[in-house]
Amino acid sequence: MKTGNSALVARRYELSGSLVALWVREFKSGKYSTGSNNELNFKDLTRENLQLYQENDQLKKMLGDKELEIAVLKNLIKKKNSHLLTKLK
Repeated sequence: MKTGNSALVARRYELSGSLVALWVREFKSGKYSTGSNNELNFKDLTRENLQLYQENDQLKKMLGDKELEIAVLKNLIKKKNSHLLTKLK
């Protein structure tokens, strides 16, 4: 990041200029490096990313099942209590 750009970045993303400057200093010092001695390397991130995709797919399926179940139950209520619906109208 060129000198002065941290202020522009901070304004653009509505962040504190000192926070962005701190991040830049930490990055330059190697705190966020992805070297082999770093705790989170590329393989770990790839594995975690795959697990998150799988979990996301599983949650989407569960949500779809729940939405279908709710639709079926609403339809069942309408059919069983159709006489109540005509009285309410």
